[in-house]
Amino acid sequence: MRLIRKLLGATKGVAAIEFAITLPVLLTLGLVGLETAHYAITHLRISNIAMITADNAARVRDSIDETDVEELFVGALLAGDSIDFEENGRVILYSVEPNGTNTRQWIRWQRCDGDKDVDPSYGRPLNSAGVAITNGTEIFATNRTSASSATARSSETAVTATAVGPADNQIAAQAGTAVMIAEAVYDYQPLVPNSLLEGKQIRYVSGFNVRQRNDQSLRNSTATTPKSCGA
Repeated sequence: MRLIRKLLGATKGVAAIEFAITLPVLLTLGLVGLETAHYAITHLRISNIAMITADNAARVRDSIDETDVEELFVGALLAGDSIDFEENGRVILYSVEPNGTNTRQWIRWQRCDGDKDVDPSYGRPLNSAGVAITNGTEIFATNRTSASSATARSSETAVTATAVGPADNQIAAQAGTAVMIAEAVYDYQPLVPNSLLEGKQIRYVSGFNVRQRNDQSLRNSTATTPKSCGA
């Protein structure tokens, strides 16, 4: 009985036992907080990639060519370097403008970068038969040096389309100008293995009116391979 009373009154090791019990809870809460913060920061980064790509594309003056687009994408991929955006994401750049004869909108050209295979939510350039163009040839004639004629525009949308994009977030360009749309899509890469957020898709879209550029065609550059939107 004396031994039992001694054991019941012992307090040595209580702190260690309490720490062992609370450690998993504290560790879980800490990891959840860290993952949540990282997820929020990743959302902000993807949003910024879409915004800076569209804004910088709209700022290109006089004319824009394949080299300009490549430089824009270099900046976008660098902005997402810390989250491995190039390996797990894609940035899509659209040039959208009115048909010129009515209120229809059409995608004059579209370029992409990043390894993720994803369908553009704002559509693809189409040929005269309504087939999507994914190899980067929608803006040039056969010789890839002369812009396609205005009477044979190959990327018009449906006759009734007055804007492009999903019904809840459509974008339309005003007469005499164009809108540069950038769409950034990314599969989230968590800090904590086996996170419930792993692979969750993050998508942001940003659009800016073109400034000080009357020629909206994408000029060819013999030194640069078009960043086409094929898989």
